Amino acid sequence: MVTVENHIGKISVSEKYLIDIVKHTVDNCFGVAGVCSTTAFGSALSALTHERAFRKNRGVTIRTDKDGGLIIDLHIKVTYGTNITAAVDSIIHKVTFSVVESSGVEVHKVNVYVDDMSV
Repeated sequence: MVTVENHIGKISVSEKYLIDIVKHTVDNCFGVAGVCSTTAFGSALSALTHERAFRKNRGVTIRTDKDGGLIIDLHIKVTYGTNITAAVDSIIHKVTFSVVESSGVEVHKVNVYVDDMSV
């Protein structure tokens, strides 16, 4: 459960809801072949390095920072021939917009990791 307090009051949103929004948004982006599962080593490393790391959910990690905003980590697979820079910029903007519009929780950062390429 992600809880953020703002001028209106407290907002509590389930992690599963946020992950579903992110996955749906990413799957509909141009050039994305899918969301990659992260490795066990990556999951362990993330749990050790992030103080408030939430459980992994198949390539999407959502955590909060000191100011109460969200930090979203995505591991994706792109299709061959895609302009990766343009695709990543598009993903960052679309994910940020979708999460803010649907939940009202501020997104401070979206990290996109391209782990694989589909032919």
